[in-house]
Amino acid sequence: MEYSSINTSSQWTGKLLLLSIFVLLPWFVGAHESRPAYLELSQTGEESYDVIWKIPAKGPGQRLSLNLRFSKEIQYSSLPTTTYINAAHVERSSIKREGGLIGTEIYIEGLSRTMTDALVRVERLDGTTQTTRLSPDKPSFVIQETPGSWDVSKTYTILGVQHIFGGIDHLLFVTCLLLVAGTGRKLLVTITGFTLAHSVTLAMATLDILRLPIPPVEAVIALSVVFLATEIARGDKKGLTYRYPVAVSISFGLLHGFGFAAVLNEIGLPQSDLPLALLFFNVGVEVGQLLFIAILIFAFRILTISAKRIPRGSFQSAISIKRAELLATYAIGAVASFWLLQRVLGFWA
Repeated sequence: MEYSSINTSSQWTGKLLLLSIFVLLPWFVGAHESRPAYLELSQTGEESYDVIWKIPAKGPGQRLSLNLRFSKEIQYSSLPTTTYINAAHVERSSIKREGGLIGTEIYIEGLSRTMTDALVRVERLDGTTQTTRLSPDKPSFVIQETPGSWDVSKTYTILGVQHIFGGIDHLLFVTCLLLVAGTGRKLLVTITGFTLAHSVTLAMATLDILRLPIPPVEAVIALSVVFLATEIARGDKKGLTYRYPVAVSISFGLLHGFGFAAVLNEIGLPQSDLPLALLFFNVGVEVGQLLFIAILIFAFRILTISAKRIPRGSFQSAISIKRAELLATYAIGAVASFWLLQRVLGFWA
């Protein structure tokens, strides 16, 4: 079989790219835990602070080897006590230092040997907050006297970008929207609807205006990917998704917003800068989402150009485009179905 049109080559290269992406899906399913560690220092007196240190874990006995190291002048007024809550080890203690903590350095031992970041928040008696993001190449920080809004904006923007690239279920949903809508005006309107919808519920859930239990929300997010994959696999242009892609993206976008909010609430928000942190976390999510879409579209273009050089009648043209598309779609649906089953069974765990 030969394909003589550029449009057919474009379709083939797009499907080829998707196929190559979804071959890597098993790696994504078992990917590294991307949740950051979290350290909160809340001032309770002129020289005393309460400490909450949360370390991601996959079980009660499987915590990351991350430990706080204070300067010699800092002393414990109450030793750490540890509990296991929401897939994390939480240590609570109290510290004190003559003259307060301004200008002192706090170091997270073991962070440089991981792929995990750490979010640090220092709350003062006057309500001001210092928020800092630590990383493997920057495992320590110095407590400042006058924190600025720039630190909060930068930290939460980066966290938003990291979360969207670590949220494979969200990326698969966006990929399905791309398959349904194409790369023109229809895609722009569809993605805009998804963005506005999850931004609304992200804000409402974070501000405690509206809350939903997280386990069912996460299960429905997986179901949304299964639904889109099923619609694409059927190839019925009269299906709900193809006829009303904006309505579908908005409906499921509302639920995805609750998923984003769950992550943000788990990370923690500075109460004195809550609107700012919420705004820039959402900005980070949108930047990451647009970057992901741009990468896919750019890759499509590159492979389309390369396809023009493929000789007619070669083995590439002998492979059914429809089968390649179905294989990629089934890969999405299979992984999303696994997540759905896993999350539903988690209701009783």
